[in-house]
Amino acid sequence: MKTLLIHNIAILATNQGKSAVDAKKMAQLSLLEDAAVAISEGKIREIGPSKELRKKYEKNSQLLDAQQTVALPGFVEPHTHLPFVGSREQEFEMRVLGKSYVEISQAGGGILNTVEKVRKASEEELLQTAKKHAWNLAKCGVTTVEAKSGYGLDLETELKQLRVLRRLQKEHPLDFVPTFLGAHEIPPEYRNNRNAYIRLLLEEVLPRVRQENLAEFCDIFCEEHVFSVQESRRILRRAKELGFGLKIHADEIRPLGGAELAAELGAISADHLGAISLQGIQALAKNNVVGVLLPGTSFSLKLPYAPAKKLMEAGVPLALSTDLNPGSSMTESMPLMLTLACLYLEMTPYQAITAATLNAAAAINRAHVCGTLEVGKWADIALWDIPHPRYLPYHYGVNLLKFLIKKGEVLPLSP
Repeated sequence: MKTLLIHNIAILATNQGKSAVDAKKMAQLSLLEDAAVAISEGKIREIGPSKELRKKYEKNSQLLDAQQTVALPGFVEPHTHLPFVGSREQEFEMRVLGKSYVEISQAGGGILNTVEKVRKASEEELLQTAKKHAWNLAKCGVTTVEAKSGYGLDLETELKQLRVLRRLQKEHPLDFVPTFLGAHEIPPEYRNNRNAYIRLLLEEVLPRVRQENLAEFCDIFCEEHVFSVQESRRILRRAKELGFGLKIHADEIRPLGGAELAAELGAISADHLGAISLQGIQALAKNNVVGVLLPGTSFSLKLPYAPAKKLMEAGVPLALSTDLNPGSSMTESMPLMLTLACLYLEMTPYQAITAATLNAAAAINRAHVCGTLEVGKWADIALWDIPHPRYLPYHYGVNLLKFLIKKGEVLPLSP
């Protein structure tokens, strides 16, 4: 395979390492001006001054003129709800008129609205819709995506969602990390017998997902109106026994103790954290659990933002995500998440960039292969038409991506 040489990069900016970093290190990006990147077999072979690398590689390489753009690691999206079908704009209007997310959910909307649609959808319909959203993510600079089931809530539909993700990995250039989220909600047919649904998850669904090797992680929605801490512990312990990595939707609306549970069970991440307690913050910090913050959800639902400053002061490594889903955060824009993080989570632009790259990769066990621009890692590079890395969260609401490279391949931004 011919070497690809990306040259004429105005500024190459990246953090470094293979694990999540704290607030101080989140703010420490390495900047190289007038840079170039040599890529071979999908991985970064060398990074250095553009003039030197052109002299070394130009004769036997494919050249890409970066046109004085800023090079950042491709964003890593650590929390999405792909695949799904349909939309819920009527619920958006209900929230505008004063209904809360919980009220809509309890009235049969919310997650169950999408469950009904996904159960009826064919595998092909789910796949084609997921591809559209995946390309939208790519157009926003994302190169690796965590994706969850959870809109089936029965054996066959959960398997259908996860099989779609397996196909998506084969048929789309981005990388997808599958997560089982069967404990996303109690399905309508088990409303009066939630224990029976939990037994179904424990005895049939989780073992089947593991048998078919369809998911790397198991997640759960630990919240007052969904699964209690005790129920979550029971399900996640079983998942851990079966070999799944653990993730938790924790303390989004109430300080229920989901963060403490994530620390207790050794989860790789605790996500949302809008209502996390001081004890939860301390537990995450002590056990080095990545806190995945989803400012788009707080923005969309008009909920309090996670106490990012307190989390960072305590030493919790933080990641950012869109929470792409049809109900509470219908967006693929990671750059918008950077803007929200700077304005409402009190992150600096460099901290926000690290949260969307290195720390996001650590939240899905991929920091050893992506999330930074370093020799030996995947050549996942986003080239932005901006004058400086700090500019990206500052100029919001437009797409400033010039080129996206995934494992050394320049992706079409209008597929």
